Amino acid sequence: MSEGLRAAYDHEYARVQDQILRLGSLVEEAIRRALECLQKRDRSLAQAVIDDDQAVNELRFEIEEECLALIATQQPIASDLRAVVAAMNIIVEIERMGDYATGIAKTVILMGDEPLLKPLIDIPKMTRLARDMLRTCLKAFIDGDVESARGVAAQDDEMDRLYRAVFDELVEIMAHKPASVSRATYLLWCAHNLERIGDRVTNIAERVVFMSTGDMKELNL
Repeated sequence: MSEGLRAAYDHEYARVQDQILRLGSLVEEAIRRALECLQKRDRSLAQAVIDDDQAVNELRFEIEEECLALIATQQPIASDLRAVVAAMNIIVEIERMGDYATGIAKTVILMGDEPLLKPLIDIPKMTRLARDMLRTCLKAFIDGDVESARGVAAQDDEMDRLYRAVFDELVEIMAHKPASVSRATYLLWCAHNLERIGDRVTNIAERVVFMSTGDMKELNL
């Protein structure tokens, strides 16, 4: 790649990176607000989370178009091409995380005026972990930090442990209090969405490793 093409590619790819960080920030905030509306049973905030997902979707497609234009105009090869392909995969994963946050908000609306079945303990922990994993993984993407990406993937084990704790507790409650099934199911849906966010972050970590090393494999087997 000539010096001029190199400079053009670097400029355009830096813009893609900035846009991905913006997308990640929008989704991280959506995750935070989803927990808040669940804790407060705030249906107005829940609807705002749902409405704001449109901006996430639009930005995802905007970044995808920029990536396609970058491939068409700069014709990157080797590690540069891997970086653009990784970026295109990463934005899909982030957009899906936004859908999971929206899913929690929709559950809050479905719950109506029913009180929470139990105090929220592990679900807030899952939310904090999901946000931390996303932030760390996107930094690893920007820095090309393979070890940090692998570390984020390892955190998904803790996410799975928390989800299992929520699942087991709620199943136990349902077994002894059949009337609580609907309220327990709402919380299970929320916990499941957070667990899936952890899986999506792990997918991003795998793309960071691929981008930097060319090695594509599952990190959590």
